[in-house]
Amino acid sequence: MTDGTADEWRGWRAATEAALYGPDGFYRRPEGPAGHFRTSVHASPLFAEAVARLLCRVDEALERPAALDFVDMAAGRGELVTGVLAALPADVAARTRAYAVEIADRPPGLDHRIEWLPEPPHAITGLLFANEWLDNVPVEVAEVDSAGVARRVLVRRDGTERLGEPLSAAEARWLARWWPLPAEEGLRAEIGLPRDEVWADAVGSVGRGLAVAVDYAHTMDTRPLFGTLTGFRAGRETAPVPDGSCDITTHVALDACTLPGGRVLTQRAALRALEITGARPPLALATTQPAAYVRALASAGEAAELTAPGGLGDFGWLLQPVGIEQARLGGLLVDVPDHEEQ
Repeated sequence: MTDGTADEWRGWRAATEAALYGPDGFYRRPEGPAGHFRTSVHASPLFAEAVARLLCRVDEALERPAALDFVDMAAGRGELVTGVLAALPADVAARTRAYAVEIADRPPGLDHRIEWLPEPPHAITGLLFANEWLDNVPVEVAEVDSAGVARRVLVRRDGTERLGEPLSAAEARWLARWWPLPAEEGLRAEIGLPRDEVWADAVGSVGRGLAVAVDYAHTMDTRPLFGTLTGFRAGRETAPVPDGSCDITTHVALDACTLPGGRVLTQRAALRALEITGARPPLALATTQPAAYVRALASAGEAAELTAPGGLGDFGWLLQPVGIEQARLGGLLVDVPDHEEQ
């Protein structure tokens, strides 16, 4: 049983923290996140190949340091970091120090080269990559009451809600700046202040290199009127009930997280810049090399899923360079057309 009694009223931040990360929380289950939902990492090995390619570009921008760090934030069961190590050229892999940051226990059989940590190392030289991490950083939910005042939404372990106290001054300031709500009863928002703070801390762990956050996202001009709070269990979307039985997630205001020098792209734009295009192989290949054509066609299908509008391609990529020039990142930060940005 996760922390909290069934009849205790708590804000969504505390309730989610207990339900996901408590002693028996959802993210401590042996099946891991892959048992309940499919991320880009699970959709295709092409995603890990693209991240490996990005790490190589960071390596070049850093002028090939003696030790190159790759940090997989919210690593699940180590799927991404394992795929990245496998996709790296041998000379880069030999210099790479791989870290998986995760609260769950180290899975058996994980590559011995991967260090398993509860928090990122300090003074990273390389790439910190956070795929679908920030959406699981718990936040408070606010709702406008009948008097037009935004109040904290309280919830019990069974998912029952009621309105609580007005927001704190810091929360109200964040809401006014990043997600202003009209004074209309029932409108809701998620207060992303804790995400801004943990992302700034993660970026602060990078000495020289690049920090990337990939997530469901929205920006000021696309904020939903009623928020995005939802749950996932066994591959299906479900009601968000904070009892430890399901994932609880909300989309991320990546524009609020962005620090000076950072940039937000769509996943579609980022992966295209990393040579994942989804282009079909030439039909002539089917005649000359049929087996190669089938493999290329399958790869194109996987790439198309990763870059699809209305799906994974619409994810946001927040890129935050630290101590390196944007122009040295091989086009990922400078050569993407403006219409491909979020």
